[in-house]
Amino acid sequence: MSYLLGVVLFALAILISVSLHEAGHLLTAKAFGMKVTKYFVGFGPTIWSFRRGETEYGLKGIPLGGFCKIVGMTPQDDDVEPGDESRVMWRYPVWKRTIVMAAGSITHFALALVTIWILAVSAGLPNPDFPTTDAQARQEPAVIQLSECVVPENAVRACTPADAASPAAQAQLRNGDRITSINGTAINSYGDLLSTLRSLKPGETAQIAYVRDGQPATTSTVLAQTQRPPLDNPTGAAAPVAALGVGLVPSTPTRVTYGPVGAFGATADFTGQLAVGTAQALQRLPQKVPALWTALTGGERDIDTPISVVGASRLGGEAVENNAWLVFFMLFVSLNFFIGVFNLLPLLPVDGGHIAIAWFERARSWVYARIGRADPGRVDYLKLMPFTYAVILIGGAFTLLTIAADVVNPITLFSR
Repeated sequence: MSYLLGVVLFALAILISVSLHEAGHLLTAKAFGMKVTKYFVGFGPTIWSFRRGETEYGLKGIPLGGFCKIVGMTPQDDDVEPGDESRVMWRYPVWKRTIVMAAGSITHFALALVTIWILAVSAGLPNPDFPTTDAQARQEPAVIQLSECVVPENAVRACTPADAASPAAQAQLRNGDRITSINGTAINSYGDLLSTLRSLKPGETAQIAYVRDGQPATTSTVLAQTQRPPLDNPTGAAAPVAALGVGLVPSTPTRVTYGPVGAFGATADFTGQLAVGTAQALQRLPQKVPALWTALTGGERDIDTPISVVGASRLGGEAVENNAWLVFFMLFVSLNFFIGVFNLLPLLPVDGGHIAIAWFERARSWVYARIGRADPGRVDYLKLMPFTYAVILIGGAFTLLTIAADVVNPITLFSR
């Protein structure tokens, strides 16, 4: 039940986000005097609606987004009633049209920023000093966390009854113990621990000195075998090495909480990282299509492949099921930021396409005025329809592929 609750909650959060996106268009358009005739949550048949002034508000039967109808978004719109010619959107100054079209993305960014700030003062944000690379991890003290087993191959997976038990657990070591030497070789860092283990052989007995709660002690165990690439070449071929069955407990916390004022700076820093990550994710989208197809046809799902609203909702369900509410809200932040950026891309039919055309018209008019030529007027959207349909077709196919992969072979963050 908690999983289903999480799925419903996340899907509802997305629906609310998209509805607020359209409300951003609605409110800014009305503020500038543009005529808005409809604002609906959902698509398809109307379930319920009411009219206030010149705008009809309501709820439709398919809760997959929403829409806001602004009269005269392009000169080619033919639904302008007599007397409304001065209120059509395309007649307004370019800066006003830009604000109206960007208001949806600004709403997503605002939702993300507010959520990040709340997390910063409550649950905490990822610690920028937390080791995220192998080089950083090897500088940490050799404070260990026991693994349940030793996986014989070079892979990250759940333990099975066939896997060897952790030698560290058999030696009665505990989480939080700091190893100080192995077979007389001093261990001053986690890197020293890895290097020393690589100098030993699977099946060899290791004499281990460690510190627990400030008290030194010793123990011994027989090392297991696993497969790992060379320490100086992580992409090299894996070979048999000795394994103790431990991981690293970093000396720095994974999250940091901030005061209400300090949270603003932390929010700005985290948002900058999020912006870089989103830009990189958008650049990788085309090259991830083969990986999505592989996942759909029975191959392993790459955790770095894109997810749809379906996949995000499933991850939200997993987060709630495992009481990982920070993961739930971080998914909400990431999705809102991604949608906000995506909608600003200079492609029709998304908002960024309309913004790009508005500024193209403005720049073209300026150039023509400088060279003494007549203003060429507005862009003919009808001539752009083939490009628009191409974007819709490609985007629709990619969305269907992503949804199918999320249904058939979803990404999971937790073992279920």
